[in-house]
Amino acid sequence: MTATLITNIGELTTNAGSSEDRFGTMIDAAVLIERDRIAWTGATADAPDADEIVDAAGRAVIPGFVDSHSHIIFGGDRAAEFEARMAGQSYAAGGIRSTVAATRAATDEELRTRVRGMVDEMLAQGTTTIEIKSGYGLDVAAEERLVRLAAEVTSEVTFLGAHVVPAEYAGRADEYVDLVTGEMLDACAPHAKWIDVFCETGAFTVEQSRRVLEAGIARGLMPRVHASQLGPGEGVRLAIELGAASVDHGTYLTAPDMEALAASSTVLTLLPGVEFSTRQPYPDARHLIDSGVTVALACDTNPGSSFTSSMPFCIAVAVRDMGMTPAEAIWAATAGGARALRRDDVGVLAPGKRADLVLLDAPTRVHLAYRPGVPLVRQVWKDGVAIR
Repeated sequence: MTATLITNIGELTTNAGSSEDRFGTMIDAAVLIERDRIAWTGATADAPDADEIVDAAGRAVIPGFVDSHSHIIFGGDRAAEFEARMAGQSYAAGGIRSTVAATRAATDEELRTRVRGMVDEMLAQGTTTIEIKSGYGLDVAAEERLVRLAAEVTSEVTFLGAHVVPAEYAGRADEYVDLVTGEMLDACAPHAKWIDVFCETGAFTVEQSRRVLEAGIARGLMPRVHASQLGPGEGVRLAIELGAASVDHGTYLTAPDMEALAASSTVLTLLPGVEFSTRQPYPDARHLIDSGVTVALACDTNPGSSFTSSMPFCIAVAVRDMGMTPAEAIWAATAGGARALRRDDVGVLAPGKRADLVLLDAPTRVHLAYRPGVPLVRQVWKDGVAIR
């Protein structure tokens, strides 16, 4: 068995501290990797022998990012829509339909090339765990194809047939929900772990959303929900009622929403790339965290409202515009994302956890927010293997 020791780490963020310090920072530290797991963490002076030594030379190491919300399997491009939005046009859920047309027209190999290229792009920026949603097919064959291809690159696959109502079902949303909860779910459930729905004006009502989620739960899928992106609604409370792992967006939350989230096990996943791209107001993460809400950060990589795959960028925005400290933002992008996926083996660097690590070309984690836009990821390990 080959063991790798990363030594002389200037600052090691483990996310495995006490309840008073959940960030678990060590100075002048070392990490031992055996196979795909962390075998030991501690002071460099106490480090055990290893077959391979990697000298961090005083640089910082953090857990690999856990991106718990992405839409990276699609066809086409929506640059023109972005340009129009920057000129003053408002964002609406209906723009999704243009990507649906392009995705349906793409071949399997074109989609496979796109999703694998996006995964590589995310890995290069330190993201080692990725959730991928369908939702750009919106018919039985196309949705089955998307979840099947997504399952080739991640175990965290979400069936999002209820993304919007496709054009051919305009004015017949309930009939489309019948399709999603019947034949489409039958085709997609074998390839998926999660069921999701866009519970929002212009997408699906709370009653329709309940039907979708309950049908998925009955098929063994776990729920997550898009809600309160375009305005206040009932989606947050529906997610909590049904035990969803996460409710995502949360741009427009009410006080009762926040109280309910704080009292629940449901994680609120904030997506700062969306607000950056759509010019909607940023959620007040400071108030959410101080209110007891568990917060995750994700990129929501998609061609319409957030075409960034950079967790460091999202961390910088969360610190500057959403009131998070650098430590809180990095926790939300690692351990918080893991909680949003109901995982305890990633997002944390501790013995027995997966050896997913990022070596930064910087002395502290603070530099991820302090030096926005600078490529600070020097080395990435995924399941104990150095991938770049």
